[in-house]
Amino acid sequence: MAPPNRRAQRRTDALTRDRIVEAAVDLLDEAGERGLTFRALTERLATGPGAIYWHVPNKDELLAAATDAVIAEALAAGPHSDAPRSDAPREEVRALSLGLFAAINRHPWLAGNLAAQLARGASAGVAPRIFESLGRRVRALGVPAEGWFVATSALVHYVLGAAGQNAANAATARSLGSDVDRSGFLESTAAAWEGLDPEDFPVVRSMAGQLRDHDDREQFLGGVDLVLAGITATYAAG
Repeated sequence: MAPPNRRAQRRTDALTRDRIVEAAVDLLDEAGERGLTFRALTERLATGPGAIYWHVPNKDELLAAATDAVIAEALAAGPHSDAPRSDAPREEVRALSLGLFAAINRHPWLAGNLAAQLARGASAGVAPRIFESLGRRVRALGVPAEGWFVATSALVHYVLGAAGQNAANAATARSLGSDVDRSGFLESTAAAWEGLDPEDFPVVRSMAGQLRDHDDREQFLGGVDLVLAGITATYAAG
């Protein structure tokens, strides 16, 4: 007679860490961080909790692994620039930034988790991977070594902050109900801006039309270009 744990051992071996992380990402996308439980995972994977604990000991590690998998995929999709060699670093920064923007947009739970990781320090989680990917392009722009940290930090914080804000705006729009889409959300916000006191908010009122008609992706890339322009102007002058 086979030992009583032989079947459980076979199931543990068949259940890989990658499969668990993939299922965790799906659960996070569907129900957010609260929906990521080992009970939900066991139901999704049709296995027992012991098989999952064999690969991932706790929820914190599981969340970190899910974050790492999503960011690794976004950065690997990476730049494939056909730009002239002198423009390649700039186009690669734009491509990497768009990859991160798209990942945060697809996975609403990601922005808050990245912010929490950065708050714990740039050595935590996926932060070094993001800094390295963008930092190599900053170096390729000709920025001297003493400027790498400042320039790369500016890019990282803009990209993650702007992408996170866009994801938060989308979540707010969704929370208003199925009868409110993006254009309706922007219309109501622009109308509110136009209704502000013209003496106290002359600039905000004047931007209302641009808010109403803007494209999120193009606005995001415009910000990336502004940061790049500042970096190149500062260090070219130096």
